Amino acid sequence: MKQEPGSEKVLVERVREGDRQAFAALIRPQSQRLIAMANRMLGASAQAEECVQDALASVWVARARLDPQRPFTPFVTTVVLNKCRDRLRRRKVKGVFGFPEQIDDLSIADDTPDPEAQAIDRQKLAHLREALDKLPMKLREALVLVAVDERSQREAADILGVSEKTVETRVYRARKTLRKKFDQN
Repeated sequence: MKQEPGSEKVLVERVREGDRQAFAALIRPQSQRLIAMANRMLGASAQAEECVQDALASVWVARARLDPQRPFTPFVTTVVLNKCRDRLRRRKVKGVFGFPEQIDDLSIADDTPDPEAQAIDRQKLAHLREALDKLPMKLREALVLVAVDERSQREAADILGVSEKTVETRVYRARKTLRKKFDQN
C-alpha cells in the first residue's frame, strides 16, 4: 500500500493536529516491518510487539514535534530502535544483578520510611543545613561544588580560582568540621 508523493506530509500535519486516523494511516504500512525489526533486536516476539507499542505511544505523545518536511519512516524506525536499546540495557542490568528475566512481574516491597524515621531524617537534615551555614564560605563553596554538585576537584579549582590541592584541603577541612559537629550531637 504505497502512499502518494506528498501525502505523507499531509498525514504528518494531520497527526500533529491530533488526527488518530491519520496516525493509523502512517503506521499501518510500517507496523509489520517495525515489529520484525524489534523481534530481531530483542529475540522475543511479545517483547517486540510491546516495544513497538511503546515507541508508537511515544511518537503519539510527542506528535506536536513531528516535522512534516522530514521523512516519517526513518524517524519512527529510530524511535523503535531506541526503545529496543532501552529494553536491552534493562535486560543487561537485570542480568548483572541476577534478577529473573520477567522482573516486571515481581512485586517490590514498599520502602517508604515510617513517619518517625522521616521526622528523625528531617531533624538530621536541619542540623546539617545549620552546620553547613556555619562553615566558613571558602570551605562551604569547595564542599558544595565537589560533594553536592559532583564536580571534579579540577573543575571546582577552576571555578574558585584556586589550585586543586587547595580545593582538596578545603573539602577535607569542611568534612572534618562537619564530622566533629555531628559526633558531638
